[in-house]
Amino acid sequence: MSTLLRIENLHKSFGALRVTDDVTLDVAEGELHAVIGPNGAGKTTLIHQISGLVAPDSGRILLDGADIALLPPHKRATMGVARTFQITSILPGFSALENVALAVQAREGSSFRFFGDPTREERLNAQALENLAIVNLAGRADIPAGELSHGEKRQLELAIALATRPRILLLDEPLAGTGREESERVVATLQALKGRYAILLIEHDMDAVFALADRVSVLVYGAVVASGAPDAVRADPEVRRAYLGEEV
Repeated sequence: MSTLLRIENLHKSFGALRVTDDVTLDVAEGELHAVIGPNGAGKTTLIHQISGLVAPDSGRILLDGADIALLPPHKRATMGVARTFQITSILPGFSALENVALAVQAREGSSFRFFGDPTREERLNAQALENLAIVNLAGRADIPAGELSHGEKRQLELAIALATRPRILLLDEPLAGTGREESERVVATLQALKGRYAILLIEHDMDAVFALADRVSVLVYGAVVASGAPDAVRADPEVRRAYLGEEV
């Protein structure tokens, strides 16, 4: 598999606090690469830098060989970088279908009227439904997003990301706050997406990580302390000592 995303020698500090310490890693086409680590390890800040919400102090972020480290978030989105957040970001008063249709409309660069009704256009409607079907929410298309369960909201956010036609998905704790059944549904959705998209996954659910990941990198105090196949990382003494401990 060819490399789609490569991060080289990335550094970021906030004052005296170094949150990204010479991070180098890559994600291949169709690969699910998980980044794990304790709270405060710098995982979300890493995704912020890749998506453009936070500028690195130094280093390179290469998407298919092009350095995007200085590009704004909307430019990265048009190049195929899509992300979800730890805290679900949806429009609760709009239906699930309308949330996704707005993402389709924005992707196509058509006139964006926040209080308009993009679902009147049959083509937007159809594309939105396709993305809802991918995350198993087609039957909930007409439900206001604010009335969906927490797990369904996580799936909706994923459908919105898919509607942008991404090349790589940056997923920041998609299982956060989900119950067992909802977690299983989200994991099944991610399993179905493997191979179709490059995915960089941040997640604290170790069962999900080791079931899903092709590769795992461990971030501790902003630095990558181990990276490799899930079984090798799970068995690494330094990883067990620094992070996994009794969880494995």
